[in-house]
Amino acid sequence: MKSICIKTNNSDLIEYLLNELKHLELEDICFSVQNFKHYKNIIIHYKGTNNYIFLDKISSILSLLVIDELEEEFINKLLIQNYFYFDANERKDIIDICFDIMAENFSNSFNKKFKALYSAFYDFLKDNKSLHLKGFTNFRLKDYFNILDDIVTEAVNSYVIEKEYLEFISLLKLYINSQSSNCEIVHIIYSNSDTILLDENKQIIDISQDNLNTKYLSDISFSSNDYTLNSLLTLLPKKIYIHLIDYYIDEFIKTLQLIFENRIHLCTDCNICKLYKTSKNNNKNPNTI
Repeated sequence: MKSICIKTNNSDLIEYLLNELKHLELEDICFSVQNFKHYKNIIIHYKGTNNYIFLDKISSILSLLVIDELEEEFINKLLIQNYFYFDANERKDIIDICFDIMAENFSNSFNKKFKALYSAFYDFLKDNKSLHLKGFTNFRLKDYFNILDDIVTEAVNSYVIEKEYLEFISLLKLYINSQSSNCEIVHIIYSNSDTILLDENKQIIDISQDNLNTKYLSDISFSSNDYTLNSLLTLLPKKIYIHLIDYYIDEFIKTLQLIFENRIHLCTDCNICKLYKTSKNNNKNPNTI
């Protein structure tokens, strides 16, 4: 007979384990909860002859318990330990990003974590009868915590980048609202990140680097759209009409909407749009309208 004792005082974990044991599809098994001086013990007896299957089932249950019930707590501890300068609200946001990262490739992420947990539990239980759950999870899950640490690092990087991006947007909005407009209208002809700027008379605005006064308030770059953004920050038009030739709102357009807010007007079917769509289909690029 093979017996295992799992020690914990966490009522939620006890309930989880008991529920899983009740539904365990394995014959010749019995279990009970005993109250001792310091811990509640879940005692499991297996009277069968295939110890591998028994240990496999218990190790799987314990692995899922960690993922289902303890993972968020462990991620928070890693944040407090390694990124103590984030406050509680920031940690909550980062934890949400962690779970988003794991959800993006759920199968691969889950399998890596489960494999690390399963190996640790199985290797321990095959040679030991008693498992102190809190002590085990704190000190014997190195591979699992390495996986979580990588996820936390990725989430922190993503959070910091997003935070810097929003700060960048905020600075540009402050700049725009503190300056007078230099023109009434600018038209943006936008297609697959290629941009043509037109003034209110529908003449092309030169957006070459030599003709621009740098207005950047951040080191964040928008790649091929840098010059367009810099032109708009120089001109500060009261209205910006964006003509979406491909009907697609990408990250750069979203950024312009955040920066210039109600100055932005999107268009997909006006005369300007129709002309540039026709020119694109005919592989032509009109210089004026």
